[in-house]
Order: sequence, then C-alpha cells, then structure tokens
Amino acid sequence: MLRDEIKTATIASMKAGDAPRTAALRLIQSSIKNRDIELRTGTAPADDDVTVIEVLGKMAKQRRESIEMYVAGNRPELADAERAELAVIESFLPQQLSAGEAQAKIREVVAELGATTVKDMGRVMAAVKERFAGQIDMSGASAMVKVALGG
Repeated sequence: MLRDEIKTATIASMKAGDAPRTAALRLIQSSIKNRDIELRTGTAPADDDVTVIEVLGKMAKQRRESIEMYVAGNRPELADAERAELAVIESFLPQQLSAGEAQAKIREVVAELGATTVKDMGRVMAAVKERFAGQIDMSGASAMVKVALGG
C-alpha cells in the first residue's frame, strides 16, 4: 500500500539524515492522518490508495500554486523549497497519462457507459475519477469528456 511506502521512505530518509525530504514526508503523513480524521475512520481502510492519492494530489496542487505565487513575488528561495516538497509528493503519485492517452481512456469510458449526450457527463466524470484518479488531471478531464460527448 502507498501508505506503507511513505512510512518506509520516511524511515529511510531519517536514517540518511535528509532533513528536507524527511520534513516533506512528515507533512504527507500528517495530511493523510488529517484526511482519516475527516473521514472518521481513525485507521486506514483495507485499500486506501485512492484516499492517499487524493490527499497527495491536493498537496501537489497547493505546492504548484505556491510556486507560482513565490515566483511572481520574486521569492526564489521559497519557490525552490516548494519545488523540493513537490518532487517528494510527486514521487508517490501515479504516472500522469499524456493528453492523448487520457482522451483515449475517456472515450473508452464513454463507450462503455453508452453515454451519448452532455446530460451523461456526471456519470462519465464519476467513472473517470474512480478509475483514473491521480493519472488524469480532473480539471482538464471535464473538457475532454465534453468533447467526447459531442458538447
């Protein structure tokens, strides 16, 4: 499980004395624990990689936004720190599909569900999110789904 990989990486990072990586990994673990509390599970469900990927995706998005703001505010040292954290976070995320691959996967889902109009967009988006969470950027996926549905 992804949660175990993160824990193992944290221990290895601490043993290696890599303080910035250890700090980033601890932030990841903290965010996952906060998400567990929000879901009122207390402990990890049997297969919680989807939840962990969701948390990591949010963290990555926050880091990208922070990097943009720091670059715009002429704070390169803070932008570099955020980039380092982003690299650690992205190392645990699944490989992103290219635009062409994402479009092909979305067309497969549309065909499988028999979706034909934009009214079916909600069903298609739910299926895409369930199957390809972390692999497809959901903000771009909605535009691809509209195109696939002829909208």
